[in-house]
Amino acid sequence: MSQQAASDAIRSTGEDLPVAFAAIEAAAERIAGRVARTPLIASPSLAALTGQPIHLKLETRQPVGAFKLRGAMNALLALDETARRRGLVTASTGNHGRAVAHAAREAGVPAVVCMSALVPANKIEAVRALGAEVRIVGRSQDDAQAEVERLVNERGLTALPPFDHPDVIAGQGTIGLELVADLPDLATVLVPLSGGGLAAGIALAVKTLRPKVRVIGVSMEKGAAMAASLKAGRPVEVVEEETLADSLGGGIGLANRYSFPLCRALLDEVVLVSEDEIAAGIRHAATAEGETVEGAGAVGIAALRTGKLRPEGPTALILSGGNIDPALHRRLVNGASA
Repeated sequence: MSQQAASDAIRSTGEDLPVAFAAIEAAAERIAGRVARTPLIASPSLAALTGQPIHLKLETRQPVGAFKLRGAMNALLALDETARRRGLVTASTGNHGRAVAHAAREAGVPAVVCMSALVPANKIEAVRALGAEVRIVGRSQDDAQAEVERLVNERGLTALPPFDHPDVIAGQGTIGLELVADLPDLATVLVPLSGGGLAAGIALAVKTLRPKVRVIGVSMEKGAAMAASLKAGRPVEVVEEETLADSLGGGIGLANRYSFPLCRALLDEVVLVSEDEIAAGIRHAATAEGETVEGAGAVGIAALRTGKLRPEGPTALILSGGNIDPALHRRLVNGASA
């Protein structure tokens, strides 16, 4: 959909979208004081490279090291007491599981996090350290999700999905509110694109408040499920592959109800970057910005460095997470290839 058509959709049929802007405003009130209001900092190095003002939204500064806490916390707080007492269960590529475990511990409720064998060991251990029960199932997000559904049916746990859920999307959308408040002349936003919860929430918030802003999803070339689905015009399955952007892996669900239609309506463009480009983005973040980011958090930097994306006007990049294995980070910063 064109930028103008997306803007018209919000102005004229906002209530027909599967998540309303009012839900993002409510989420901001609900999670205030429970998640960090992260800084937006200027990037002189990327500004010099692109000739445009570039700013970095440091979601790496969340207590769990990634933006996922916003959606998980909002979704948990929106549950009634009965649903909470049953305990939570979710599938995750790592960061959402960590966020659910953190939110559940704060609320005093049990949580089970299902992950595949492709999830890095440091992310698995971080979830365990927060007290959640961890289950490693298969080699894909779909395998982990099948275990979630089994536990919902057999143990009566309450599912808290990683992206295709209105309260999760609304929570992630609070980033968009902060972007507009901190950068009123915002022209472009680069958002890591996976299951689409982050991109959908930010696009809904930003385009409601600033209809002319371009919101661009950035993903990896290997197994980008939302990118493939948007191209096909419907949710499709992809083969999940190992990638430096492990947080962006996994399918979007063939029965996707929320994040796919929002991304289809509101994203202006999708850009894909290679493994070597992601590695260079991680290295740039460390050496030029002083920031430790995981592969998913580096895709926006990669898109700018390669020239695959040429922004116009003040631009915000979402550094979505910093939960990279320290040994891998050292190798990449020291020049190792992907």
